[in-house]
Amino acid sequence: MILDAFKLDGKVAVVTGSSTGLGQGIAVALAEAGADVAGVDYVASPETKRTVEALGRRFLEIVADLSSIAPAVGIVEDTVRTLGRLDILVNNAGIIRRQDAVDFTEKDWDDVMNINAKTVFFLSQAAARRYIAQGSGGKIVNIASMLSFQGGIRVPSYTASKSAVMGVTRLMANEWAKHGINANAIAPGYMATNNTAALRADEERSKAILDRIPAGRWGTPADVQGAAVFLASRASDYVNGYTLAVDGGWLAR
Repeated sequence: MILDAFKLDGKVAVVTGSSTGLGQGIAVALAEAGADVAGVDYVASPETKRTVEALGRRFLEIVADLSSIAPAVGIVEDTVRTLGRLDILVNNAGIIRRQDAVDFTEKDWDDVMNINAKTVFFLSQAAARRYIAQGSGGKIVNIASMLSFQGGIRVPSYTASKSAVMGVTRLMANEWAKHGINANAIAPGYMATNNTAALRADEERSKAILDRIPAGRWGTPADVQGAAVFLASRASDYVNGYTLAVDGGWLAR
């Protein structure tokens, strides 16, 4: 049955940025599909933990600062030691800094690039090494953005980092597909999360965004859940190196 291909029974997933927003929604969706979850964030994820465990799945809470690659290997090791294995990595954690390009600082550049691009690669590398050692393949799902496709305004490091995510996802697919590893990305559209709070509070900017979205609304974490489960499951075994837009039609305009 085709629905069986979407089941994640017996699988273990790491989801970064698990305390709120898209990361929380994805962690819960993977648990609903049958996976145990290690949630990583710079703060605790108590609500996510309660929800996942209420579904009868195990949840490992890992508090780590992803502005450095230092925790990457330990995240994989802690997950395997506690939950037994690793099958799925979702690189969701990310930050954004807004400022006119002519005034943008080196710190705002480096802070965003470190979390959104550098840690994404090195955590993926740590996961891929584990997948290869297990000999069972695995899934990597990176969170890209509309700004993987477009330039945007006032977010130079975010645009650069999310363009890098799409590019390095292709690179991972090229090198690791032979090991049974699928590397893909999801590019959420304008989502009602912490990262867009400032935009949604600006009535003029919010209206301009909504006027362009054919669906006529901001996205929610629930809108990304189906894509995440698909890319984490064997239903996507022949999908590799692709960035899937979940954007309410934004890119179609």
